[in-house]
Amino acid sequence: MKNQLSSGEEDQYDSSTLVYYWWRSAAKFDECVKLKLELPNVSSLTPRLRVLREMERLALIAPEGLNELRYKLVNYRSGDLWIPTGGIKKEDMDIPPAITILLVGFSGSGKSSLVNLMYSVLSRSGLLLFAQTSSGNSSYSTTMYMEEHNVMRSMQSGFCVYDSRGFDYDRLSEGLAELSSWMNEGVYHNQLCLRSVDYEFMRNDHVDIDHMKSSSKFVQRTVNCVMVVANIAEIYIALKAGDSKPIEATRQLLFTPDLRKCNENPLLIFTHGDLLSTEERIDARIKICECLGVSETNGVYDIVCLTEYGYLAEECDPITAYALTEAVYRALLISDRGHLPKKNFKDCAILILSWVMCFIASLLAILADICSRLGRRDNKLKLW
Repeated sequence: MKNQLSSGEEDQYDSSTLVYYWWRSAAKFDECVKLKLELPNVSSLTPRLRVLREMERLALIAPEGLNELRYKLVNYRSGDLWIPTGGIKKEDMDIPPAITILLVGFSGSGKSSLVNLMYSVLSRSGLLLFAQTSSGNSSYSTTMYMEEHNVMRSMQSGFCVYDSRGFDYDRLSEGLAELSSWMNEGVYHNQLCLRSVDYEFMRNDHVDIDHMKSSSKFVQRTVNCVMVVANIAEIYIALKAGDSKPIEATRQLLFTPDLRKCNENPLLIFTHGDLLSTEERIDARIKICECLGVSETNGVYDIVCLTEYGYLAEECDPITAYALTEAVYRALLISDRGHLPKKNFKDCAILILSWVMCFIASLLAILADICSRLGRRDNKLKLW
């Protein structure tokens, strides 16, 4: 059920700025307004008040903060947000030419729509669609290839965003194995993502698999940060119906060890919140975060790609646009904190030495086992 703008909600709609503050019609918002005059202990606030305060924070910063943060992203180069730690100089750090942000989630969660919103907000591309969104239930309606997106549309952009194929609730283990390979081996543009179920569909539809090969000439990029995109409406409706499969699958995806960077969980992006009423939208965020065991406000963003009025978020909803921009900026902060020192000759020598020692140890263990078996055999012959 979409949020509706009625005549009784004129105080929530500013005609001069075309901003609709959907959360201000929520219960206990008056209590949140009173807190503005005080400095309350945030830890003592209820989850609902924390969410309302977070939305008010975004509303306060968004009008002027959006252009400032966008300017920082336009001029960002890989490693710019790195802070000297551990007594190592920046030139001794292994910093990639471009930071790679990977979007992961289940089919229909809105990853491709989120990419299109990034183009619209960050590079002011209007309504041009750069990523193909899913339509229909066919396997071919999903993103079949990994796609690298330069969302700033700049030749010198210091980061890129990868749109991945959505996972299936019923084949989560296969999806997590594929995700592990992305994190450990890296990703590249136009990388084909075929799964076991696809081969059956292709045989039935007489599709030539050989013609779907991807090119390995594109640069292999190491994933620096991950955004988990979740359909908040789908998960919330399933929870109300007693179906815990979506939330359990999201928990497994969010806490996959391979996704953890710099002792932080991946960023969590909620989409399709406009399909819920105001109370449902807030309640869904609180309940889902509680089930996942994460904060309702820290590292969690509620982002709708197009508003219920059909306008771009940048034009009529600077709050959503700023939340998206802040999420990208935070991903770059996490990425630059996770860089490792470059390996020198000493490190390589130690690594080779450790391999040699492991080989010798394994060889000695095999020889010891053979000698032990021969000794037992000789003892048996003597007894006979």
